[in-house]
Amino acid sequence: MATRFCDLSSSTKLRIVGADRVRFLNGQTTNDVRHANARSTQESCVLNAKGQLDAHLFLFATTDAIWISADAELREQLPARLERYVIADDVMIDDVTDDFALFHFLSAPLPEVVGAEFGLKSHRLTNDGWDFWFRTTEREKLLSALAAVYEPIGLDEWKILRVENGIPQWGRELTSKIIPPEVNLERRAIDYEKGCYIGQEVISRMKMSGQARQRLCGLISEQKEELSSGMSLAAGGKVVGQITSAVFSKRLKAPIALALIKRGFNEPGTKLVGAADGRKMNVNVVSLPFPAAEQI
Repeated sequence: MATRFCDLSSSTKLRIVGADRVRFLNGQTTNDVRHANARSTQESCVLNAKGQLDAHLFLFATTDAIWISADAELREQLPARLERYVIADDVMIDDVTDDFALFHFLSAPLPEVVGAEFGLKSHRLTNDGWDFWFRTTEREKLLSALAAVYEPIGLDEWKILRVENGIPQWGRELTSKIIPPEVNLERRAIDYEKGCYIGQEVISRMKMSGQARQRLCGLISEQKEELSSGMSLAAGGKVVGQITSAVFSKRLKAPIALALIKRGFNEPGTKLVGAADGRKMNVNVVSLPFPAAEQI
């Protein structure tokens, strides 16, 4: 099977420069920017004082800058949020979205790609992935050349892979009302040993309590009926959650979904009733990432 890649060039891209860039960003993000390097991306979150998400991002560091990629919807919000806290810091935030194309490869070995400004290990969907940044002027030529060797996938296929792997996305599972552990980002995007950052107190309290008000889970329909985003989930007539992303998985040969489900109703094996537009169906909560078909 050919190595697959997806064009993520619509992503927001920022370049942070200035002598205080590491210290500044370390006070704004949930991961430890001091460990960032040019070999792999670091997943992280930007929070408000209540521990709720302002942004979800991937970053890496070169000798003279820190580079950030985030969902396209955050192009205005993220730099504005960061700029708000630049007071006396030697920090400058540049929007380089239009200057760079970004391709992500689903591969354990390093793909043979030439002409990239940056090539980094990146765990966007699974543990096996690579980000390549190119100058936008080279995008079309490179896209054609890469498609001759590797298998390009569109954003619809990317969504299916994202749901199968239980990866949250901004505007779906990730919103300004979400606290990172609720969407299973604690292992991927939080360093509990680093110094202070905005929202840290809430995150630390949640870790100590070991509880979250809700949790991102997988769902599968018992009757293999179509699931839909926005569908409510109930137990005993009480609404306990909502579907955030829904797809048909060819691998699992079934409709599957991601859903935010309240504490007490989100353990794998829990049976719930989904409802939308007058339809009702029985659904089962499953662990993430989705297990093999024979295990469901």
